[in-house]
Amino acid sequence: MTPAVRAVLACGASALLAASCGSTAASAPPAYEVRATTISGLGRILADGSGRTLYLYTPDSQGPSVCSLGCLLGWPPLVLPKGVTKPLAGPGIDPALLGTDPGPGGALQVTYNRWPLYLYTGDYTPGEANGQADAMGLWWVVSVSGAVDRGVPAQPAG
Repeated sequence: MTPAVRAVLACGASALLAASCGSTAASAPPAYEVRATTISGLGRILADGSGRTLYLYTPDSQGPSVCSLGCLLGWPPLVLPKGVTKPLAGPGIDPALLGTDPGPGGALQVTYNRWPLYLYTGDYTPGEANGQADAMGLWWVVSVSGAVDRGVPAQPAG
């Protein structure tokens, strides 16, 4: 048996094993899912499917994103994967508030109550809100009601 044939057979066996294991285990939600989370001092706010906090940029004014170039380096937009046209409402989210706007590079950017949604590169783990009130108060978390949440996140004990 040639090495190429062995590799194909190994990949096929791995795929079958993964498929059979996947039927009994809960799969992780897609990153573009919008779900509710709670952060002390902020209350019930939006997070992506990985649990990372979602933000709005006040200059967007509930319209298409005006964040560009350097702005996008620190604040990547929450976009739908190619071929997906509708955002996914996770637990605690009002699907009627979810939508999309044209985003960078032709992708569809997820919106909530018409606010384009972003992640913050300074949040390293789920449950952090290090971007709250960043850049002279231009970036804020979004409450599950769709309003700007100007709360102050509680500092972890340390």
